[in-house]
Amino acid sequence: MNEVKSPKKPLIYYYLAAILLVVLFNMLAMPWLAEHQIQEVDYNTFVSMTENKEIGKVEIQQQSNRILFTDKDEKTIYKTAIVPDDGMVQRLLDAGISTTGEEIEQTSLLTDILAWVLPLVLFIAIGQLVSRSLMKKMGGGSNSMMFNMGRSDAKIYVKSAEGIKFDDVAGEDEAKENLQEVVNYLHDPSKYKEIGASMPKGILLVGPPGTGKTMLAKAVAGEANVPFFSMSGSEFVEMFVGMGASKVRDLFSQAKEKAPCIVFIDEIDAIGQKRSGGQYGGNDEREQTLNQLLTEMDGFDSSNGVIILAATNRPESLDPALTRPGRFDRRVPVELPDLLGREAILKVHAKKIKIAEDVDFNKVARMASGASGAELANIVNEAALRAVRDGRRFATQADLEESIEVVIAGYQKKNAIMTDHEKKIVSYHEIGHALVAALQSHSAPVQKIT
Repeated sequence: MNEVKSPKKPLIYYYLAAILLVVLFNMLAMPWLAEHQIQEVDYNTFVSMTENKEIGKVEIQQQSNRILFTDKDEKTIYKTAIVPDDGMVQRLLDAGISTTGEEIEQTSLLTDILAWVLPLVLFIAIGQLVSRSLMKKMGGGSNSMMFNMGRSDAKIYVKSAEGIKFDDVAGEDEAKENLQEVVNYLHDPSKYKEIGASMPKGILLVGPPGTGKTMLAKAVAGEANVPFFSMSGSEFVEMFVGMGASKVRDLFSQAKEKAPCIVFIDEIDAIGQKRSGGQYGGNDEREQTLNQLLTEMDGFDSSNGVIILAATNRPESLDPALTRPGRFDRRVPVELPDLLGREAILKVHAKKIKIAEDVDFNKVARMASGASGAELANIVNEAALRAVRDGRRFATQADLEESIEVVIAGYQKKNAIMTDHEKKIVSYHEIGHALVAALQSHSAPVQKIT
């Protein structure tokens, strides 16, 4: 296997590192090297060298309380401390030595403060730039993990922004009938309160992938005309311990503020799996998130108008504490559509494309036995794509029938080379399948042999 190479860092990081090294070298190393090249002598040596005219230049540094001087050839630098000596200046003048002094300026308090604050501000600014750049790479600037830590990433559709209604969801009449009660409760909760009935806190949508569980949840919010919070179960679990529980608290806090509303958790099995002892590490974070979810569901009353919908295709893996009455009270099965359901789903999706008037949706539905709603939508889309490839302006019956094979078995291998003997063997094999299917009393009729 090829080794995965880490992404190259931008050049700005190397430039910043080089500048930082140069600044540190100038601030620390250069003064240290310069200081160690100066020989320290006593004041008597300085006086004696002055009288013998062995000094080249003298610099008197009052602020540092020292005298720097060189020998006659100006190759060696000496230093000594300043000693009260009224005749020093006169001796230097008599010896004809070039003398310089240091002008002492009284610096203001503001200058001293700026000298300390500006470097700190500069380093903090550079750190912020680098941090923001890293956060953008990790996932979205101000919405990234570090800046959004502990906040839920729930997508909020206020007042059914997508406009999905029950009419847009076909083939799931029983599920819609069960969920219609939720819509009625959100429309008129008073008639339920009069008799003392309370709405289930949570409703679990159970069914295979692609059967329309998410669309059903959106349709409930659309029919009830209430805000809709949508979040996947995997989004709760973070690499930092406690962040998942914090996201659960934030999600329910937002939901209570916008009540009445619907909270939808897709793939709830990502956080709702059965708990077991002896597991550590990442499972601890998942279990903390589940515990917080259980606590939040116990902590609010369904009378406040917050309804929780969740979807899963693995109900057997959920923790019993999550599915008990009082939390997810009701389980709504969302099964694969039957013949009439498939026909209705095909007609719903066919409204989105241009299609011939003589298309027999019942025949297509019979050929697509066992297909889910998502697969049927894909069949209709593949038919439209096939029509475009063939240069036609609308899809036909043949396009839909061919799309069924594309979705189920993939595209035809037109370049496959088969000998006559291989074709004969395959033909006998497929004819056998067709004969067995045709002789069955309650099976779908044979439409095509491939």
